[in-house]
Amino acid sequence: MSEHFPGRKLRYYLTIPGPCPYLDGQEERKVFVHLPPLEAINVNDQLSAIGFRRSQNIAYRPACPACRACQSVRIPVHGYQHNRTDKRILKRNAGLTRHFREAEATREQYDLLQKYLKARHPDGGMMDMTWPDLVAMVEDTLVRTHIIEYRLEGQLIGCVLVDALNDGLSLVYSFYDPDLMNRSLGRFVILDHIDQAQRAGYAYVYLGYWVKGSPKMDYKARYRPLEALTDFGWTEIDPDLTED
Repeated sequence: MSEHFPGRKLRYYLTIPGPCPYLDGQEERKVFVHLPPLEAINVNDQLSAIGFRRSQNIAYRPACPACRACQSVRIPVHGYQHNRTDKRILKRNAGLTRHFREAEATREQYDLLQKYLKARHPDGGMMDMTWPDLVAMVEDTLVRTHIIEYRLEGQLIGCVLVDALNDGLSLVYSFYDPDLMNRSLGRFVILDHIDQAQRAGYAYVYLGYWVKGSPKMDYKARYRPLEALTDFGWTEIDPDLTED
């Protein structure tokens, strides 16, 4: 199938079925499209608004015929109020320094990623990532992409790859030191980007897909307000009331 964007007709492709990484017994399929080099920023913005995610120079979203559990979610930052847990996490990490980097991979990032994957996702599909794979993930981009590094006394302890969209910040992938679980670095990264988005005048922080009932995705339901892309467009939801 194809869809017209100004100056370009996009052609979509469908992957073959494979095991779902989030729900046991389900099969996963994705629809994907190559971002056109001359219009990648504009097209990526438009596709993100209808639930696509970016990986290098491809945009994709779930297209599973028997399941619609994956929901695109985003945080409307202007309505966000920190709860007690948020405040504790922010206070706990107040001593970290934030560093903006261009979309260039480093060996220091790769070492941290390997440590993170071995501890947090030892059976995941990214465990066999090589150094060239990280370089491709970070540097193969035609859109507005950057890296935020978090350091403690100079040591790299967290990292997130971020796309700057026309209306928000999209968190593409994050990883952190698994030895510092007491800091809740995954949640801190999101809270820090809510703050960054507010300061920059963006409306949203895009979190990707949330799947109710998947332990890997539970953390995304902790942010309120939270919007999901539904048949009626982006709608505020209460994850506790959402059907499985």
